[in-house]
Amino acid sequence: MTDTLSAPHALAPQTGPVPQKLKRSIGVVGGTLLTLSCVTPASTLFVVVPDLFSSVGTFTWLTIAIGSLLCIGVAFCYSELGTLIPSAGGEYAIVSTLAGRLAGWLVFVLSLLVVMIVPPVIAMGTADYLAPLVHVPAPLAGAGVMLLATLAGLLDLRANAWITGIFLVLEVIAAGVVAVLGFAHSEHGTGTLVHGAVASGEGGAHAAVTAGLVISGLAIALFITQGFSTAVYLSEELENPRRNVARTVLATLAISTAVILVPVIAITMGAPDLATLTSGDISGMIAAWSNSAVGTFISLCVALAIINAGIVMVIQNSRVLFASARDKAWPEPVNNALARLGRFGSPWVATLVVGVPGAALCFVNLDTLYGVTGVSVTGMYLLVAVAALFSRRGAHRDVPAWRMPLWPVVPLLLIAVLGYVLYMQDTEYLLWTGGITAVATLYWLFYLRPRQDSRWLVSIPEDAQA
Repeated sequence: MTDTLSAPHALAPQTGPVPQKLKRSIGVVGGTLLTLSCVTPASTLFVVVPDLFSSVGTFTWLTIAIGSLLCIGVAFCYSELGTLIPSAGGEYAIVSTLAGRLAGWLVFVLSLLVVMIVPPVIAMGTADYLAPLVHVPAPLAGAGVMLLATLAGLLDLRANAWITGIFLVLEVIAAGVVAVLGFAHSEHGTGTLVHGAVASGEGGAHAAVTAGLVISGLAIALFITQGFSTAVYLSEELENPRRNVARTVLATLAISTAVILVPVIAITMGAPDLATLTSGDISGMIAAWSNSAVGTFISLCVALAIINAGIVMVIQNSRVLFASARDKAWPEPVNNALARLGRFGSPWVATLVVGVPGAALCFVNLDTLYGVTGVSVTGMYLLVAVAALFSRRGAHRDVPAWRMPLWPVVPLLLIAVLGYVLYMQDTEYLLWTGGITAVATLYWLFYLRPRQDSRWLVSIPEDAQA
């Protein structure tokens, strides 16, 4: 039991040389730009949301809205825990410190699944939006985006903040144009928003959207706004993390929800019929609402948004691997390689390890990637909520940090709701995720646990009180 609920002082002391630290080089504006780019609202709107349209139809907006409400509670947990324990390890550093090393290891495994799968899922959407200029198979386009993002991820973080900021402006403009077009061509009025329906089969047949379908869709809805947690991964590089982590997390969630939800409502109202909406062919609807020039402009903005998302995700995900190596999660030669910093201060080996396999994952079945990601994100949020229950005990009670309102009600409600969301997921995706987690648990039992004095030593930067 001590492995799962050990207090922070029970963690083994750090041995060997002092680990390398990332430099604090970005403020709240740069952090928000990077975090928003990781949510990548426009590419999420065009790549991930169509999957919800196909399953919950006119209640897509409602599913995203409920998911966003859940994410407010999740954001409260991240804001408190991220300011309490600002580390590039993100969730795993938080959970390891507060809820024990085994729990932290399981969160790391789930986060690793997410960080390896999400970038190629988004990247494969590039092909559809390059179509006005060139036709490229989705796997090849996705692999190209991943390799380009990997090269950009090797640069200085401040430079990437400017690059991603420019791309972010373009994708927000694209989302805004879609919203304007959708509302301007409204076919059904607001009445369509309160009657859940989805097309089923040929001949215009439709079926009602049940509460069970909405709950099942919440895993993807959580995935849609998931990137706000990037602020926690960047907390080791944010100036004044005690203040800026919470500001970045909460601001990002609010902005990204608006940028995604408003166009979704506009598309739902502007779709010519239920079959078109359920097909999720947003590009086709834009073309019907405007002209080819506008359609091409939006498509190129979305393609740039996807590239932008790839850059930021590679940046975030390389930090997770860097932190895991610094915390001795692997055999020593692997740790030494992944913890190596390049001339720009970025963990270049970890960046390559994230980007190159991500390019290979572009050739895996997309539905499987979606399903495993949804289960992993939900499970990760659940464990973070569990850690939040331990954030005000012992030595952590008096540590200066942003504190969430309504504690412990918020984490307790999250645990109950997220547990039910997991219960409603497809068995195949639960088995895939559970199998990977089981293998990781065996690695813990036979490699990490017997070496507690020299492995999985979660470290917090010395200037964490800054």
